[in-house]
Amino acid sequence: MSSISLAQRLAVGGSLPRLSVQERAPIRIGALVPMTGPEERWGRPGVDGCQLWVDWINAHGGMMLDGRRHLVELVVQDSALGNVQTLRAARQMVESQRVRLMLTLGGDDMDLALAYLMDRRVLTATLLPSDLSPDHPCLIAPAEVHPFFVVTGVEWLARHRPQARRVALCSQTDRMGLPSLAVYRAAFGVAGQEIVKEVLYDSEAPDARAIVAQMMASGADVLCWCSSAPPMIKELTQAAFDAGFAGEILSCTCDNYPELIARTSADFMERVTFQFPDFDDPKLAEADFFFSRPRAFFDSYAARFPNDWTAVSWEYAAILDLWHDAVETSESLQTGPVLAALKRGRRMPHVFGLANWWGTEVFGIDNALVGDWPVVAIRQGRARIQEFGSVLNWLEAHAERLQAELSRVDQLWHQRVKPDLAQALAKQTSVAP
Repeated sequence: MSSISLAQRLAVGGSLPRLSVQERAPIRIGALVPMTGPEERWGRPGVDGCQLWVDWINAHGGMMLDGRRHLVELVVQDSALGNVQTLRAARQMVESQRVRLMLTLGGDDMDLALAYLMDRRVLTATLLPSDLSPDHPCLIAPAEVHPFFVVTGVEWLARHRPQARRVALCSQTDRMGLPSLAVYRAAFGVAGQEIVKEVLYDSEAPDARAIVAQMMASGADVLCWCSSAPPMIKELTQAAFDAGFAGEILSCTCDNYPELIARTSADFMERVTFQFPDFDDPKLAEADFFFSRPRAFFDSYAARFPNDWTAVSWEYAAILDLWHDAVETSESLQTGPVLAALKRGRRMPHVFGLANWWGTEVFGIDNALVGDWPVVAIRQGRARIQEFGSVLNWLEAHAERLQAELSRVDQLWHQRVKPDLAQALAKQTSVAP
């Protein structure tokens, strides 16, 4: 597999000739992600990144298949409207628009849609590996292994702030929040830090100030937001600043941190550790990553979508790079050959270096691509990588502890109730016009 992605070559060099696609059918990619609601910031910016990728490919003739080039189309639907509506959207994208790859965030609203996509053997990518199971053989997590990568932030903080040992956690009680809570519990336990308070909240109507007050009352040195949604992270961080918190903060993401610096202070925000860098980070330019020329992508994104860079801006586009390479290798759009090409080597390039297909211990299937992940902190007003930690090494060393914590919150694959797809499809058919 090339270490330089096609889309990045096109962005920087524009080296491929433009070839006529005439009347050939387009290749359609689906994005079934949250476009509304509290998780919209984990959907819409990623769609914007995909549109950059699609535009770059099409500007140079499209994708090559069977010796001919085809334009690429991005088909987008909102996955934040509930299980039934999301299933209806998935059916439309597959049956009417014939998408060849489905990009998803994953989570609670995807249960029926995932069951349908697996029944139709549609290659599907998720950002939540907790969706993986033997029941989902065509589902892969090739870009992000949420929330496993958060162990690198916990390890880094334990080494660099050893005096910060008392931790208070908060988490929403959904498929985004509960796996994150479990992994943070395991990581803090491995690091020898004491969890003195946990606050679980309903994502529908959380009171950030009340949550922070409970956490600070425990005398914690570290406040951990786990994987709270971006709007909630903003409110929690503001509440901690207003309450005079003087310790460390851990968070999965910290989108739009310049606004938080303006709302709090530069010194306060330098005590926040999270997991997602800006792609103009010098440490990304120093190494050979599969997502080559990250600065070119970052600059192009910033020019088209100013002040809108988030944790997911690059992630779906990175999946498209891997998928495109597999399509070229297999010379096919069919799920079987493309999936085989993606997994032809257990070890392969990942966004942040080499990674392994992993997951049987937790998911019952090796469909998560796990390698290194950055630890990020704000320095002089910019999000900057402090180091890369090995997620894979941590998982291999502490798999039993992780399984125990995931089991406590019913997030192991065999603890989930399978949705009744046949009944849902029958209901949709009965009310169809």
